[in-house]
Amino acid sequence: QVQLVESGGGLVQPGGSLGLSCAASGSAISIYRMAWYRQAPGKQRELVAAITSGGNTNYADSVKGRFTISRDNAKNTMYLQMNSLKPEDTAVYYCNANHILLSKNYWGQGTQVTVSS
Repeated sequence: QVQLVESGGGLVQPGGSLGLSCAASGSAISIYRMAWYRQAPGKQRELVAAITSGGNTNYADSVKGRFTISRDNAKNTMYLQMNSLKPEDTAVYYCNANHILLSKNYWGQGTQVTVSS
């Protein structure tokens, strides 16, 4: 069992930056594909960025060049650095840990990110 806790959300002006963290406990995340998803009001949850156990990353087209996902397995933590934020980035951001072969999938409780002037 993996428990995931996001932190770092808040209110930021357009063009600003924010960093999210996802702290894991209960099991090491090193074998998991880790990802950030987000869900805006009235919209479906969507993948923002993912990082494999080997460190390969992929991003949604809407955040490429602005967001950076990373992981520190020694700290059992994943990060999302968000730069040049736009109002359309406003959403609840969720941390996810997934291991297909083990059929394991875990979610955090989410953290609100609001981009507004």
